[in-house]
Amino acid sequence: MEIKFHGQSCFEFSQGETTLLTDPFLKPNNPVAVATSDEVEPTHIAISHAHADHIADAVAVATRTGAHCVAITELAGWLESKGVEAISDPNLGGTVSFDWGSIKLVPAWHTSTTPDDVVISNPAGMIIKLGGKTIYHTGDTCLFGDLKLIAERDPVDILMLPIGGHYTMDRHDAVLAVEMVGAETVIPMHYDTFPPIETDSGAFKAEVEAQTSSQVVLMQPGDRHSV
Repeated sequence: MEIKFHGQSCFEFSQGETTLLTDPFLKPNNPVAVATSDEVEPTHIAISHAHADHIADAVAVATRTGAHCVAITELAGWLESKGVEAISDPNLGGTVSFDWGSIKLVPAWHTSTTPDDVVISNPAGMIIKLGGKTIYHTGDTCLFGDLKLIAERDPVDILMLPIGGHYTMDRHDAVLAVEMVGAETVIPMHYDTFPPIETDSGAFKAEVEAQTSSQVVLMQPGDRHSV
C-alpha cells in the first residue's frame, strides 16, 4: 500500500484499484498542499468531520470523480444536498464494508460544523482496513482514554494523529496517545499548516522513538510512503 500526504489531515491510501482520500483539503484552500482538487482521482473518500480544513474540497472531488463518500450521518446528508451521489452514512460505531476492506467510525473529542454553518455533527476518528493493514486516522481530537480501548478492539498498524495543538492535542499529549495505541508506524498530521498549529515535529519523533516502540514517519505535502 502507498500513502501520499497532502497536508493537514488529507492522505491518499492506494492499494490495487482502490484509492481512498481522507479529509479533502487541497490547493489553494490548503496553503501547504501541492495538489489541487482536479489532480486527485480517488475511488473513495472518508471524512472525519465538517470543518473547512477537512472538507473544503470534498464536494468538488466527489462530484467530479464519482468517489464513494463515507461520513457521519448528518454530514452525509449535507454532502448529498450539495450533489454528492455515492454516500454511506454510518454513525459512531458503524462500519461500512467494501470489497477491499472497511471504514469504521469511532469517537473523537472535538467540535464540528459545516463551512456554511448548516449542519452540526459529531466528529469522528476512522478505523480503515485496506491492503492487509489497519489504519487509525484519529481525525481532530484531544487526548482521551478511549484511544487505548479503540486500539485494543482493532489493533493498529498505522496511526495518523494530530500534533499541532491549539485546536487538537499537542505534540506532548500525542506522545502519550502513541503509547496508548501501540501502532508500529506513526504519521503525525494537523501541524504547520497555519501559525497557531506550528510545532516541532522532529522533537515529537525523537520523544516517541525514545519512549515507545513505535517508529515515526515525517511526511511533507506531496511525499509518499510505502508500507
